[in-house]
Amino acid sequence: MSISLNHNSRRILIVEDDEHINTILHDGLTAAGYQCTQSYSGSEGMLNLAEREYHLIVLDLMLPGLSGEAFMHRLREEMKCRIPVIVLSAKDKLGDKLDLFMLGADDYVTKPFELEELLARIQVHIQRTAAVEPVNEFRYKNLVLDCTAYSVKLHGIALPLTRQEFRIVELLVRNPTRVFTKQDLYELAWEEIYLGEDKTITVHVSNIRSKIKAHDSESYIDTVWGIGFRLSP
Repeated sequence: MSISLNHNSRRILIVEDDEHINTILHDGLTAAGYQCTQSYSGSEGMLNLAEREYHLIVLDLMLPGLSGEAFMHRLREEMKCRIPVIVLSAKDKLGDKLDLFMLGADDYVTKPFELEELLARIQVHIQRTAAVEPVNEFRYKNLVLDCTAYSVKLHGIALPLTRQEFRIVELLVRNPTRVFTKQDLYELAWEEIYLGEDKTITVHVSNIRSKIKAHDSESYIDTVWGIGFRLSP
């Protein structure tokens, strides 16, 4: 049996450290009509989530660094993100499955798995959330971020932000509880490897603050000393 889908506008994030399995997932889901992003660690998955929106996540548990369980906790508890998550794991005990559902997983597929079964489960979850359109406008205090128009307005006045400044504001506003390191912001906003140049991010954040302060006295971006930046509570 083959499953033919026409969901080329639906994006799936794959978080799987096994290169062979990751490739099988990518090729199979792409052939079924999905846009896929491959991540090989929990931390890389989190960076991809910060950069764009996804309709579903396929998540392995045994990941280097940030484990699948820790990934789920951060996704649901810290980021308050409700993207459907299908977990892949060799663990098949009922207790393990119940623990994952308690963490917020939407479904569970035991390794080794059949691609047809996974595709069927993905289709079910995609259809359940298909009526919910992606959010392209975000509001924070007196600021409105429009991801479609690439604009940031404060009290209705457009802020003259550079491309990197817009990306920094977008990352912060879309992830209001997350603390971004300077490395995170640089690699996501510049799409280049971070070489430890702290002044670049600091200067850009300072410029953003100055442009906001010209129209609003409230604090919008906090410095988390020794780590990076986040939205002000």
